[in-house]
Amino acid sequence: MGSGKSSVARQLAALTGHRYSDTDRLVVMQSGLKIPQIFERHGEAEFRRLEREALLSVKGWSRLVVATGGGIVELPENIETLRAMGCVIWLTARPEMLWRRVSTDVNRPLLKTIDPRATLQALVEKRAPLYAAAAHVTVDTSEIGSKEVAELALEEAKRSFAERSNVPS
Repeated sequence: MGSGKSSVARQLAALTGHRYSDTDRLVVMQSGLKIPQIFERHGEAEFRRLEREALLSVKGWSRLVVATGGGIVELPENIETLRAMGCVIWLTARPEMLWRRVSTDVNRPLLKTIDPRATLQALVEKRAPLYAAAAHVTVDTSEIGSKEVAELALEEAKRSFAERSNVPS
């Protein structure tokens, strides 16, 4: 949350000539509800189910960059799906930077708590090992813009996959 997934994914799509999709937007389109409404009316579990459906709806597409919600890795089957789809890029940022980016956004249902900053930190800590297991590439977005992040991620992804293809089995 707040790492720049959507902005970077759009930049990656532009750099590669691939299509762009965003699972949050797909959830909104498919459900007819905004994300905060889904959380209020149906809860997080229903949102995660809809998010899973959105991911599966683009699974067979080729030449696609997908921005996902930050919690998508909380379902193990999503990690498997993402890795099967291609290169998984984990965007990180320092906690104070994440907080600065999301603290004024009222459309963050998971942060509607007594201590949203502590909640954000807890989410980062909970999800970090899941992303570490899922990601082929990790890029820190704390100090660079989305275009630079996309360029770095693309370079790292190419290097990562070139190294994997040259490793004897």
